[in-house]
Amino acid sequence: MEAGEFAFDAPLWQWTNDATSWWFVSLPAPIADDIDHRVPRRPGFGSVRVHVTVGSSTWSTSVFPSNQAQTYVLPVKKDVRRRERLAEGDVVRVRMTL
Repeated sequence: MEAGEFAFDAPLWQWTNDATSWWFVSLPAPIADDIDHRVPRRPGFGSVRVHVTVGSSTWSTSVFPSNQAQTYVLPVKKDVRRRERLAEGDVVRVRMTL
């Protein structure tokens, strides 16, 4: 892989509050550290733009630093979860480029 390209497996998990429900995979700590060294944090949420492939689905999004997860988290949209038949706890194979 080239610099700024990553591949990893991580379980899909759901974060819920009273109004919304979001689905994520957490980036492995070494990848989060690599991103921190490559990309200066932006103001606000500190998000970093990425291009992602899961199965046959490819999209552009951002990863977000999470104090709770102590890493970056990658949101996984409903249409991707449906298309790839992903459920909570499934291990997801992610290819990601900064």
